[in-house]
Amino acid sequence: MNTRTALIEGFLSKAGWDGAERHVITGDASNRRYERLIDPALGHAVLMDADPKRGEDVHPFVEIANYLSKIGLSAPEVYSADERAGLLLLEDLGDDLYARIVKKKPAFEQRLYFAAVDVLVHIQRQDSLPNVVVFDPHNMTQMTDLAFQWYLGGEECDWRRGYEDFSTIFVDILTQHLTEKSVLALRDYHAENLIWLEEREGHQQVGLLDFQDAVLADPVYDLVSLLEDARRNVPDHIVAATKTYYQEKIGARKKSFEAAYAVMGAQRNLRILGIFARLSKEMGKSQYVDLIPRVYQHLMRNLDHPALIPVAGLLKETLPEPTFEKLQALRHHD
Repeated sequence: MNTRTALIEGFLSKAGWDGAERHVITGDASNRRYERLIDPALGHAVLMDADPKRGEDVHPFVEIANYLSKIGLSAPEVYSADERAGLLLLEDLGDDLYARIVKKKPAFEQRLYFAAVDVLVHIQRQDSLPNVVVFDPHNMTQMTDLAFQWYLGGEECDWRRGYEDFSTIFVDILTQHLTEKSVLALRDYHAENLIWLEEREGHQQVGLLDFQDAVLADPVYDLVSLLEDARRNVPDHIVAATKTYYQEKIGARKKSFEAAYAVMGAQRNLRILGIFARLSKEMGKSQYVDLIPRVYQHLMRNLDHPALIPVAGLLKETLPEPTFEKLQALRHHD
């Protein structure tokens, strides 16, 4: 038995779950591992194994989970925690992910997405905010270098010059179009991190996962995350209806909203292009390469907006289309 295994078994024993059956749950893009625990007497729970030696930290998850619960939302309850060891025992919110429900009940999709918007609006109306990083024009621009370094770049490619030309202009675009008021953004707010909890009521029907990287950002950031989903195609009519519903809920002006939406989308999709390429090249997670064409398509749509005219030509010329050959080059090769 290795040290990590012994540490986990000790943690579960102390929490009273050492007799539970353990089943691995498909994880995310991080180094975290998840297991579903099943005990005849205690029911279900989820073990999060986030080894600090692999760069993980569970403290932000605990902080944001507690905050979300405090404002009346359905984040997993933390049953037990050993933050130093990177171990959490969490409430099991079940398997009814948005992505799964929509496959079974396509007609239910609009209701799900409107409910997700209601949760976003509820979060954005809170006066008290957790102490998290603020996304400003400079750090948001800096994060887009991943697209140049990992999607475009390689040992033979000097990506820095193209990035420097882009970043100088993009900081100004963000400065012009960011909303003055920053709100809590969960960042990975999409169909595989949202769970439908039919038995609950109101905002609590939407279960929330994967929010440990939350920041303070523009109000439309999470809406972009929801609708420009890297993992599934959200139908155009659902996108249009959800955007309209959101604008009506917050009283947004269409012109400024659409500009902010396109700019946030460009920032986010540039970053995701780089992240997915890096996950393949550096970590051997080549499955993320299959998602790149969708992300690239989202980016190209963003660049059609007039707010992005100053960088659209540069990006289209610099970042190659995800052809079969390009995607093969991005795949991890042992």
